[in-house]
Amino acid sequence: MGLITFNADDSAAYEKSMGRWSRRLAVPFIEFASIGGATKVLDVGCGTGSLAFALAGMIPRAIITGLDCSQAYINHAREQAADTGLWFEQGDAAALLYKDGEFDAVLSLLALNFVPDPERAVGEMKRVTKRGGVVAASVWDYRGGLTFLRMFADTAAALDPAGEAFRTKLLSTPLTAPGEFVTVWRKIGLRDTVETSLTIRMEFKSFADYWEPWLGGQGPIGNYVVSLTTEKRTRLEHHLRLAYLSGGEDGPRSFAATACVVRGTV
Repeated sequence: MGLITFNADDSAAYEKSMGRWSRRLAVPFIEFASIGGATKVLDVGCGTGSLAFALAGMIPRAIITGLDCSQAYINHAREQAADTGLWFEQGDAAALLYKDGEFDAVLSLLALNFVPDPERAVGEMKRVTKRGGVVAASVWDYRGGLTFLRMFADTAAALDPAGEAFRTKLLSTPLTAPGEFVTVWRKIGLRDTVETSLTIRMEFKSFADYWEPWLGGQGPIGNYVVSLTTEKRTRLEHHLRLAYLSGGEDGPRSFAATACVVRGTV
């Protein structure tokens, strides 16, 4: 189906729509990665810095570099990183400008399925990791484990043929099919591969807290929402509200969110 469009030009909107959840996933992901005494770590597809900042908190002596294709997200991360020793730079995940074996560990949080050539990117992650170092990544389980997104996609698909096409493309992004993640890790020659899943909860204060962040246009959902006519957007909002409320009053809701995670050793 090809890659789905990921708008990445508004860091504040991204923080509201996904940054708050990637921060929550970052800590259990780092624990899964088991990077031990790593002193130099690369965060590929760092976004606004959720993983890099969590790494700094858990491994305070490590030198941590965050890399992302979005200059807007990099600028945001740099502003937050003042006086922390973290370094953020713009770059291409599939063409890393680092030396072979430069890092003790290379990690990626919720980004590789949006890279135009994810297998090449994983190969680059391996190349810049030293012998014995860890390469680990995570992607959301779009088909079966991301409740808030599946509710959105199924509603959009029921309302409009364009919404059905959006759902099909969204749920077919690379590395999200069963077993696909670990297959790539093994194909490029990483050893001692482990694949599992991690689940967090996404808590929303109200329907507005669920819906309004997408109006900022970030990520695939935000891009879809802002592409709609006013009439179609209003109709989608109405039916999503019904799905969110599910016959109850407006207010807090908590949705399970599961990510597939994989690690391997160079």
